[in-house]
Amino acid sequence: MMTYRSLWLLLLVIFFVSVPVRAEVLQVIVDSRTPFAADVPDKVGPYERIRGRVVYALDPNHKANKSIVDLSRAATNGEGLVEFYADFEIIAPVDKSLAKRTVLYDINNRGRRLWGMQPFFLRHGYVTVSSGWIAEVPLDDRLLRIEAPVALGEDGVPMVGMVRSELTTDALTNRLPLASRGALAYEPVIDSLPKAELMKRRRERDTAELIPRDHWELLMAKGPQEEGSGLIEAVIEMPGGFEPGLLYDLIYEARGSVVQGAGFAAIRDFVSFLKHDGSALNPLRDSSGQPLARRVIGEGRSQSGRALRMFLYEGFNTDEQGRQVFEGVMPVISGGGQGFFNHRFASPTRTANEHTGHLYPVDVFPFTYGEETDPFTNQTDSLLRRSRADGTAPKVMHLDTTSEYWHRSASLVLTDPTGTRDTAMPDDVRVYVFGGSQHGPSSRPSERGQLPPNPNVYQPFLETLFVSMDKWITDGTPPPRSVYPTIGAGTLVPWLAQETGWTALPGVNYPTTIQQPEPVDYGSDFAETRRIDHHPPKRTEDRYGVRVPVLDADNNERGVLRMPAVSVPIATYTGWNLRNPGIGVPEALLGLAGGYLEFPKTERDRVASGDPRRSIEERYADFNDYLEKTMRAADTLILTGYLLEEHRAGIKAVSESHRPLFAH
Repeated sequence: MMTYRSLWLLLLVIFFVSVPVRAEVLQVIVDSRTPFAADVPDKVGPYERIRGRVVYALDPNHKANKSIVDLSRAATNGEGLVEFYADFEIIAPVDKSLAKRTVLYDINNRGRRLWGMQPFFLRHGYVTVSSGWIAEVPLDDRLLRIEAPVALGEDGVPMVGMVRSELTTDALTNRLPLASRGALAYEPVIDSLPKAELMKRRRERDTAELIPRDHWELLMAKGPQEEGSGLIEAVIEMPGGFEPGLLYDLIYEARGSVVQGAGFAAIRDFVSFLKHDGSALNPLRDSSGQPLARRVIGEGRSQSGRALRMFLYEGFNTDEQGRQVFEGVMPVISGGGQGFFNHRFASPTRTANEHTGHLYPVDVFPFTYGEETDPFTNQTDSLLRRSRADGTAPKVMHLDTTSEYWHRSASLVLTDPTGTRDTAMPDDVRVYVFGGSQHGPSSRPSERGQLPPNPNVYQPFLETLFVSMDKWITDGTPPPRSVYPTIGAGTLVPWLAQETGWTALPGVNYPTTIQQPEPVDYGSDFAETRRIDHHPPKRTEDRYGVRVPVLDADNNERGVLRMPAVSVPIATYTGWNLRNPGIGVPEALLGLAGGYLEFPKTERDRVASGDPRRSIEERYADFNDYLEKTMRAADTLILTGYLLEEHRAGIKAVSESHRPLFAH
């Protein structure tokens, strides 16, 4: 019986036979066009969702593809090209004449779109595009994935190598998935499974304890795909149970290393195709048949923001014809990292924070958009070095919350690698730091942290700055000035409590640790082949220097861009949180989380609790006084270009939600 995916392969074969082969995008096949956002008022005409597949072919010998790890080891067609395909999705007005000529390309996060489909973009007429770039995304019609090529060994069969999978859990369990965040895993070599090792430790730097081989078993929940990468669904089972908070390392021999770097080429080539191809294959053409996309802004959040930084660093903002791909890029909440994206046996879903993932090649030099020198290798480099050499450097807006300063080493974007001086920020780069914010705001109760989660919403800043980026690349209108803490101004300081100005609060534990990247020894061939030979990698005593924003008397950050809820506060908003003892290792930071600590409501409450912060009653005459000050702060942000007039209503709504705090 022929499956859907088998049919796809047959169609591709037919297509390649019937159509002259050329590199880059060979075909765009539209599977569906469906109405989108019918319930959104005031949008620019009806919108539609266009979904389908993009067929690619890459020349391993082309200079634009030389940085793709193991592309030369992938199977080629009769033309010497490496073929593969990926999903895509476009959200656009049905009437393309209503659409903006600046297109947003959203680098999806683990197959999921995070931006560009909100009402704001629909009201303003923006087209948003996303396409698959990660091979380990599971097979799911709701997700965007790439069917990447597979690296072959000298014998012409899928390459074999050792891999490491770090596992952890917040609750006692007998089973854990082998891969991260629901991703697919590399298939184990069955014959070598008896030699696989499982180790555990409480903290990254602790000596690992080897768990006897007969205490656990690796089980394939779903075997290799019918065709393609060979990635699998698998679990590891241990009857004795995995302890909450502990770090487990599974090291085993795997087969089928995907050429994950082809995902960067797929982004590059699809964007370039949409901008320059005037044929009927292009689903984004105007009424005259010309490409709609005159300019494209690349945006990525968190993992995909790190991917965007590495995309720049690896030279993918230059297409095979030497043309600029993205005119503007916006890495959002990426911190100072890149990722495990273009390596042998790559695992793009992996990240690093204070407690987990330290040993993956995520936080690596260079960190800055201007040139700096690595003190441990004496290498001088910049994220924009290759695109500057090619004349394709984009405008850059780097946007972080203060959570990234604790969990994702964001200060390294602003300083030299030792953290002792401010770096020189290039003229075509803006940096904005959203104070009193966590990685992703949340107002839902959580038992995972010692503090309630941070609810501060920074989306209005993102929307405003996106419009500013559009104007910057369209007509040269400069965006508002950067806002970020600096060493020189005394607003970027060492993270210890006495340095930040932290005022101790009753019952609140201040962090005793922070995420601090280090150069790691992956093996002698790592620099040349991106192959990791040391499992686990060998650590050093070297550290890159990290800092955090300084605090005011309320324990809120200074030297940052603050929403009115933070500049006219009713609480302390932290960029950090500690793990609740119930999920294990309470001295560790809770990954990517911040905290929220309301002020005492009245003077009596303050005195009774011993809280040193002024109460709400002592700060504001009444709710109307608070509301007036909040809206005045909003107006100042609108006047200076950090918010739009349309954001006033949302800010007022947030303030109204605080009205009960004034009922004493």
